[in-house]
Amino acid sequence: MAGRAAGTAEWVAGGDQIIVVLGYGNRGERANGINRFRVRAGLRTVDPRARSAVLILCGGAVAGRRPEAMILERFAREELGFTGRMRLETESATTWENILNAIPLIDEELRAESTISIVSNSHHAEKARDHLWQLRPDLGRRLVRGGDYRFGELPVVKPIAAVRGLLALRELDRSNSL
Repeated sequence: MAGRAAGTAEWVAGGDQIIVVLGYGNRGERANGINRFRVRAGLRTVDPRARSAVLILCGGAVAGRRPEAMILERFAREELGFTGRMRLETESATTWENILNAIPLIDEELRAESTISIVSNSHHAEKARDHLWQLRPDLGRRLVRGGDYRFGELPVVKPIAAVRGLLALRELDRSNSL
């Protein structure tokens, strides 16, 4: 699974980028720490040499009243000053739904030279990439790594997220083998 989930595409300077940023349960109106990290990782995935780039922000109102995608968008625009293109997927409550509901937006943005990056914490992004492969192998072949991993970043959060992610991937492997 891991090799397949990593994707086979290679981003070429001057190509088109589709960057899917997965939200995380947010109780309040302001982006929590994990959502701030994910937006920053999505923005650093944007290559200035790209012909076009669009961020697809995912997440419904899971832990609060406001959809995570809207919280991500507001953080990107108001606090980070991002002026690029963004699309919102505001209905999903699970990783599977994030990808399922993002696919129509990906299809609308897809060009011949488009690559797709899925951004979250590393294991969560790997799980989401696997979901994309299961749902749409044609899109899975366009996957390239996003900017969601930097050595030494979030040193307290990453070990916890890694353990949770490995457990989730193990469960995914079990369900895929049935």
